[in-house]
Amino acid sequence: MKNKNLNWLITVCTISFILSIVMSLTSETFIPKVNIFFGIIIILLFIFISIIFDMIGVAITAQDETPFHSMASKKVHGSTHSVKLLKNSDKLASICNDVIGDALGVVSGSAGMLVSNSIAEMNNWNKSLVVLITTALIASITITGKAYGKTIAINNSEKITFKVGKILHKIKNN
Repeated sequence: MKNKNLNWLITVCTISFILSIVMSLTSETFIPKVNIFFGIIIILLFIFISIIFDMIGVAITAQDETPFHSMASKKVHGSTHSVKLLKNSDKLASICNDVIGDALGVVSGSAGMLVSNSIAEMNNWNKSLVVLITTALIASITITGKAYGKTIAINNSEKITFKVGKILHKIKNN
């Protein structure tokens, strides 16, 4: 394995480790302190963000650079950033799909366990059964959302890539 690839793998591992710790600590700190409704909202937010980043990763890998070179020559805002995204699509797909998308999937599952434990305790229900149903629900919502999101991302890869490029352009220029 080349040093460049090994360095990239170490970077991905480090980022995902730190991101997972931060998100897990955040959910374990806040979810027990909020009511169950807001806990569920937080879990759904984690799932939604996971799906969005998965879509971005798929869109970037599915898109060709050609239309963005044309836009960049016309100085269209966001097109240069879109080209940079596409030139680094393999790394960005790892970050979006694996680091952010999968880490949020794991964190939403652990947050679901916290919420389901609270639900079971409040209602004097069987904790194991409530956790089992909750984690299965979270997994099925996440998997279904990502499957649907992949179809959207492939069919709208140019729009999604350009939107991310525009957002990056605005961030850089503000």
